[in-house]
Amino acid sequence: MVDLQNLSYALVQVVHNFGAAAVVGGAALMLLVTPPVRSLQNKIAWIVGGGWLAQILSGIGFAVVSYTGYGTLPDIHGIAVAALYIKILCASGGVILSFMLLRHAGGWSDKRCRSAWQMLLALGVVALTSAAFLRWFS
Repeated sequence: MVDLQNLSYALVQVVHNFGAAAVVGGAALMLLVTPPVRSLQNKIAWIVGGGWLAQILSGIGFAVVSYTGYGTLPDIHGIAVAALYIKILCASGGVILSFMLLRHAGGWSDKRCRSAWQMLLALGVVALTSAAFLRWFS
């Protein structure tokens, strides 16, 4: 028999992992493409923005599965709480910056667009690093 709670955690983790791959991989790809291709930029900005939304929603999903299964949220403290806050800030910034690229990048210089992609990559790397601390210090 399948343990539904573990299956739920695993499915949420799949979404979380693909979101992480999208935010880091998409930003890294855009930094490798020279000269910048505007039409590709919009497509990748949608993917990266969607990846950040997947990170947020799957993070909430972890809390829902825990609350449903145990009747309480996970008991985290110290470094794990700090890592969670960092992940939340990165995801919030990533969503905002992705959609700023979609809305305004047509009028931005190549240098400004590149800076946005560098920031998106940095946010993704910091979020992934924080995820390791959250996992192992909780």
